[in-house]
Amino acid sequence: MEPQVVEKGMNLVIVAHYNHSGKWDRPRADGAYKTAVLLSICALIILENVTVLLALWRNKRFHGRMYLLIGNLALSDLLAGVAYVVNNFTSGRRTFFLTPAQWLAREGSMFVALSASIFSLLAIGVERHVTMVRLRPGEASGPRGRLLGMLGACWAVSVLLSALPSLGWNCLGRLPSCSTVLPLYAKSYVAFCTSVFTALLAAIVVFYTRIYRLVTSSGRRVSSRPSERSLALLRTVAIVLGVFVACWAPLFLLLLMDVGCGPGRCPALYRADWFIALAVLNSALNPLIYTLSSREMRTAFFRLLCCCCCRPPQQQPTDCLPPTRARLPPPGPHAGAQPKQQWWGGGAGRRERAFPLKRQ
Repeated sequence: MEPQVVEKGMNLVIVAHYNHSGKWDRPRADGAYKTAVLLSICALIILENVTVLLALWRNKRFHGRMYLLIGNLALSDLLAGVAYVVNNFTSGRRTFFLTPAQWLAREGSMFVALSASIFSLLAIGVERHVTMVRLRPGEASGPRGRLLGMLGACWAVSVLLSALPSLGWNCLGRLPSCSTVLPLYAKSYVAFCTSVFTALLAAIVVFYTRIYRLVTSSGRRVSSRPSERSLALLRTVAIVLGVFVACWAPLFLLLLMDVGCGPGRCPALYRADWFIALAVLNSALNPLIYTLSSREMRTAFFRLLCCCCCRPPQQQPTDCLPPTRARLPPPGPHAGAQPKQQWWGGGAGRRERAFPLKRQ
């Protein structure tokens, strides 16, 4: 393979950093195949999460606090898919025509999506714990403004964390301190972010373990609370967390290896694209977990897909959307039956008991 030469228009700073990391002359035989795989995954991510967000928005049963948090997680996954699409179209040979500011913005968008996903999982864990320990779960866990403030703080911290390299925490002009996987990032910044994310993941795992122990050890006290639905929704979030750890842990380990290895010493660092592809896959699996684990969301998800893809020409778009609480059931032998209350809705100050005691 002929050595790569500097072309007109290439940024010499980017070229110098990639040359120092050993990625300048690395062969890219699988570039087309890798790009096709990643773009296919990104297209699936965008389609799935847009459908989930539309289902949450159209169905009033999904306007509760918990579903607002799940919607926030879907939004971060959607942005992750968009960020990876942009990253793929500006990577490879096009990387060397970027300015350092553009390169930092490209990689920073990926860090925003990653940080928002982790903080969303943490916020979901906090909400689950608060709900499980309350004696009257039909009540809201607190003012809605506080929940929105928590979500706003999650995104603000995520943006700030990803903006640190653009604010000066980079290795421009200091090649020996540069990362191999991310040639313009300082190793100290990579170590800091990896440590923070790993600590958050470990804390979330411990947090959910504590919630499960609380539920299973409560015994008779749990019988007066909505244990069946709470466990079902908690199981969904636990699966999301497990998939998140399985998808992101290899990349975290690779970044920790990057901190300790110099350029050319660890061949695995030059295969980072496939570790990133595994991490991208997490954003495509989350919507599938929602639809498979929650009957209500599964119904809304597939009815929305049916509305978009399989609707007859004479049918109105709103005819196949999930019914809201405002709609009455059609007349029939069970027309007088009352719909089951959703205990986690916490809406409009309702005080109905979620699970009334059965008559003996």
